[in-house]
Amino acid sequence: MTAKTAFDSIDQLARALEGVGYFAERRLITAVFLSLQLERPLLLEGEPGVGKTELAKALAKVLERPLIRLQCYDGMEQREALYEWNYAAQLLHMRAAAAHVSPEELEREVYQSRFLVKRPLLQALQMGAPGALLLIDEVDRADEPFEAFLLEYLGEYQVSIPELGTVTADATPVTLLTSNRTRDLNDAVKRRCIYQWMDYPDRERELAVVRSKVPQASAHLSEQVTEFVGRLRSQPFVNAFQRAPGIAESVEWAKALVALDTLTLDPEVIQDTVGVLFKQREDIAALVPLLNDLLAPAPVNLP
Repeated sequence: MTAKTAFDSIDQLARALEGVGYFAERRLITAVFLSLQLERPLLLEGEPGVGKTELAKALAKVLERPLIRLQCYDGMEQREALYEWNYAAQLLHMRAAAAHVSPEELEREVYQSRFLVKRPLLQALQMGAPGALLLIDEVDRADEPFEAFLLEYLGEYQVSIPELGTVTADATPVTLLTSNRTRDLNDAVKRRCIYQWMDYPDRERELAVVRSKVPQASAHLSEQVTEFVGRLRSQPFVNAFQRAPGIAESVEWAKALVALDTLTLDPEVIQDTVGVLFKQREDIAALVPLLNDLLAPAPVNLP
């Protein structure tokens, strides 16, 4: 089954993702569906913690494709993404064969695919049917030359290896790129992709995620966690923090509260577990004076 025929409709894809615990808005599901139908890479941008990487994991499950992950970072080189030669094996082969073949034949022999160490891009291209799901994670952390290097793959699902020629995909990989937008990506990268901005989920969608991932939590506790984290991300509280908690933090916090046999949220238990929600000292310090306001009932908007 190819990616193009895996799902007949957006609703079918949404149900499949919900079946593995991923709840997304229709606009995002539509972008995923079009990426599969058109065999185009999907670029997901958004704040850390909104579920970009988790979408790739969930999609790999429902498509029953192996997930290959390329984690980008500052200073990443092409060889770390595509391939390297096994120089030690090549050297041993050269020493063994030097007395029996000409220099020209020896050069051809050492540049065989058996001496090639495949990195994520090449692994994805050479994966047999139905193909791989390649996640190029946090592409904004890499530099512009690396973006330029990606263009051939993103546009044509192929790469060029000087010693072997052009390698084209055996089965088209489903490709997702994620960006936390620490910098703007090159327009050439964006033009080759279907683009989708991801924001934090609404309350009902996040509540569904928490319930799915932490079934041990009571309905009351799950609702309190979702409500509290949602208020942290809303005005006027969000301006007090460097980084609001993401969906992953909501889930981990719910797990921590269950482990502590928490029945209901109160200032004491929040202060005891705040390190699950926030990872910056300044954010933790900013939270404490806001606790009473955050736990107060939300104002009712009268007509």
